[in-house]
Amino acid sequence: MVFMCELQKKSKISSSRKLGLKIRLLAVASQMLQEENEQKLKEKETALTERLPPLNLSGLSLQDLQDLCKDLHHKIDVVDEERYDIALKVSKNDTEIQNMNLKITELQSKFKKPHLKRVKISAEAMLSVLLGSKHKESIDFKANLKTVKKEEEKKEEVTDWRKNVEAMSGMEGRKKLFDASGN
Repeated sequence: MVFMCELQKKSKISSSRKLGLKIRLLAVASQMLQEENEQKLKEKETALTERLPPLNLSGLSLQDLQDLCKDLHHKIDVVDEERYDIALKVSKNDTEIQNMNLKITELQSKFKKPHLKRVKISAEAMLSVLLGSKHKESIDFKANLKTVKKEEEKKEEVTDWRKNVEAMSGMEGRKKLFDASGN
């Protein structure tokens, strides 16, 4: 009993202290997150003010307004082209990442086959290893095999076709055919 108590380590910090530390850590993390979001918004605003100065539309003639609109449309087109190029690069990178992840999973799932050494062993030795003490007498494998008899094919005698045509010509040949089929 005493030995069991020594194995269990007691925490040096009480559970209420742990809870208090967790609450403080979460509060600090949420505060840091808010500050980070505010900093991003400020950076965004400064970038916009640098790229695009505020518009002064008062006191401009119709031609000046049209020129300003054309200039703004041109800037919008340039920004859209940049956005499209960046989106294309991101999609290419995503496909490359997916392909590499697939390759990684394929490599992790495969394992290297060990190089097996060739072992020369006779059938007798293999049977003695497999069957153990049951294998006492030698087995003749060739005796158990079925024997296959090769039948010689009947070859038809090759005769001169001209003699056959001459014998069958006329009524005599037909009579021979009729007699042969009637028998």
